[in-house]
Amino acid sequence: MSQNPHPFPDEPGADRNAPGQPASGAPGDDTAGTGASAFQAEAELETIETMVPAAGSAADPRLLQRQSGLSGYGAEFMRRVRGGELGSLPVIVALIIIWIAFWALNSTFLSAQNLSNLSQQIVGTGMIALGVVFVLLLGEIDLSVGSVSGLAAAVFAVVSVTNGVNEWLALLLALATGAGTGLIQGFFFAKIGVPAFVVTLAGNLFWNGLMLNILGANGTVNLPNDGIVAKLYNTFYGQVAAAYGVAAVAVVLYAIVAWLGRARRVRAGVPAQPVGEVVARTIVLAIVAFGIAYVFNQYKGLPLAPLIFLIFIVVGDFVLRRTVYGRRVFAVGGSIEAARRAGVSVPFVRITVFTISGFMAAVGGLFLAGQIESASQTSGGGNLLMNAIAAAVIGGTSLFGGRGKTWSALLGALVIGSIQSGMNIQGLSNSIQYMITGAVLLAAVVIDSVARRTQKASGRA
Repeated sequence: MSQNPHPFPDEPGADRNAPGQPASGAPGDDTAGTGASAFQAEAELETIETMVPAAGSAADPRLLQRQSGLSGYGAEFMRRVRGGELGSLPVIVALIIIWIAFWALNSTFLSAQNLSNLSQQIVGTGMIALGVVFVLLLGEIDLSVGSVSGLAAAVFAVVSVTNGVNEWLALLLALATGAGTGLIQGFFFAKIGVPAFVVTLAGNLFWNGLMLNILGANGTVNLPNDGIVAKLYNTFYGQVAAAYGVAAVAVVLYAIVAWLGRARRVRAGVPAQPVGEVVARTIVLAIVAFGIAYVFNQYKGLPLAPLIFLIFIVVGDFVLRRTVYGRRVFAVGGSIEAARRAGVSVPFVRITVFTISGFMAAVGGLFLAGQIESASQTSGGGNLLMNAIAAAVIGGTSLFGGRGKTWSALLGALVIGSIQSGMNIQGLSNSIQYMITGAVLLAAVVIDSVARRTQKASGRA
């Protein structure tokens, strides 16, 4: 019997098999044309979302009617735990423990100033990790993101400062450079067949050498503190209404999207979230959003850098969960052969994913350059590569492909940034930071491996 292969939009990648099942969901119909046509129009996506699993497959939990009330939530939670569907719960628990521990050691850790600084400091690494999430969803790795970030910073600095080119043009050229490196590496991987590990390892060396060549003998180019890149990192909106206004917009948009999604499932005749759950989730989001806004307003106001980071995360989440392209990414990460049989262009998906990774590495590199207001021979070096990959994995993206969210980049970057910030406040050495970060990374991979085994045992992988 064939399993229902479609990753559902609310739980992308929960089912590790790729598209290839007819839109009708009828078992035994293996026509590739029907499977391929499921990707051709948005109307087909509605059919995929409400499709009944094929005979012999594990029923998708979103098609099961959940009990109402607190008992229903408890039963649903236990079902997910038994099925290995832990989601972001482990990393959220870990983050809470880390914050409580460092706050107990030093109360300044949870001060408005430190939390505001933390939200800025994680942006560069988080942006790079966001691109890594896309690559990990394919079950691949990109070892060049550190060097690409440094290369993009060097290109911007040399073009704008040394050669006097307009900063906006230099910014676009730096971003295009990052996307171009990913495109080249993706071509060698997808078309030539060179393993991604080898391609990106070679790219790590090549792009780093190119960065050093571009910077020249001087090796360091200082950026003006009133330039675009510096302002992207250092800008604050001091008006109280700015932070609260952004929080209000986020809550309203979430409520609209959640309500429309529920209405769509009701029209399709499949179980949907109860109204009370939608309201409860909106209230929780409102508490968190306005709480963050309050903290920001206790210091300098709303920082621009984390706001831009959040926008990138939301856009990436929409692309992965609500577009045909995103479903294809999960499909290729789940099963390459099944994706091919469904008519998915695997080389195209691979090339574009590595292009996205290179682009996001460039974005992260520019924010890191804005943080220190310079591009130097050390840009993109140190432990940046390891932190970016660790952030994506710690945040909940599977190393085995097919499962993860863009929010993983934010959660993982928060965990790593919190460890570094707390250690710095305590005056501990980098060696301790590396050991703790490594232990957290290992724990995340262990949890992921155990969850996969549990999903296989329950028929969900």
